[in-house]
Amino acid sequence: MRKNPYIRALRIRQWPKNGFILAPLVFDGQLTNFPALLKTFAGLLLLCIISSGIYVFNDINDVESDRVHPRKKFRPIAAGEIPIRKAWGYAAALILFSLICAWILDREFFLILCAIILINVIYTRAVKHLPIIDVMTIGLLFILRVAAGASLVIVKIFSPWIYIITFMLALYLGFGKRRAELAMLADHENLTRPVLDGYSLPLLDQLITIVSSVTIIGYTLYSFSGPTLPENNQMMFTVPFVIYGIFRYHYLIQIKHAGGAPEEVLFSDRPLQVTIFLYGLTVIYAMYI
Repeated sequence: MRKNPYIRALRIRQWPKNGFILAPLVFDGQLTNFPALLKTFAGLLLLCIISSGIYVFNDINDVESDRVHPRKKFRPIAAGEIPIRKAWGYAAALILFSLICAWILDREFFLILCAIILINVIYTRAVKHLPIIDVMTIGLLFILRVAAGASLVIVKIFSPWIYIITFMLALYLGFGKRRAELAMLADHENLTRPVLDGYSLPLLDQLITIVSSVTIIGYTLYSFSGPTLPENNQMMFTVPFVIYGIFRYHYLIQIKHAGGAPEEVLFSDRPLQVTIFLYGLTVIYAMYI
């Protein structure tokens, strides 16, 4: 039985990317701070709801192109399961509810959510058609997710390395997604997407190599020099998991031709799931035990 179209329109499978809001809590050593933990998870829920509202807005904006896409044509709005007029109301309700709750939770957090909405609107209306800038804008949105988390806790010394690593990792995933989309269009000659005209597979392979290298180097340096990390350098034990995770994703987009939807890779690839799980356990051990 198919899920309710209004539930499917939320794109709950894409919510894990909002987990970056937890970075300040975890890497500032405050995971055991219950008030900060509770406030951050409340912020995570609101960020997920507002993200769903933005997804609905994006689906309304892209409805015509989605209807000729081999996979996106099954989205509730493109498939006609949710009328456009009701979709507008649905998106507005989700976003308005999140903003009201965010205002009550924390004013700085509220302003960051407003910035996320504004950048998403600009991205949808214009930037998504500009090669390289489109992926860099996605990276900026990931940085704002981390900043949203920092606004909800009293950060002792939050390392700027986290912002740099987050940005580079977002570029890596973004270029990987573009590569998968470009490879898919080669099998569907009737499809077009303006931004992909500015990319080629060799260019994307070079960009992916660059950003993955910088991400690994940046994280390695952070694991030894982060101001809030243990002085015994135990965070170095997390580096192999980061390297393998990046290599594994690279393998999936190059050999298995996955990566068109990173969240689907996350939910379907067992080695990647195990890597993320072990990474999390190692971080907790290094930071808190």
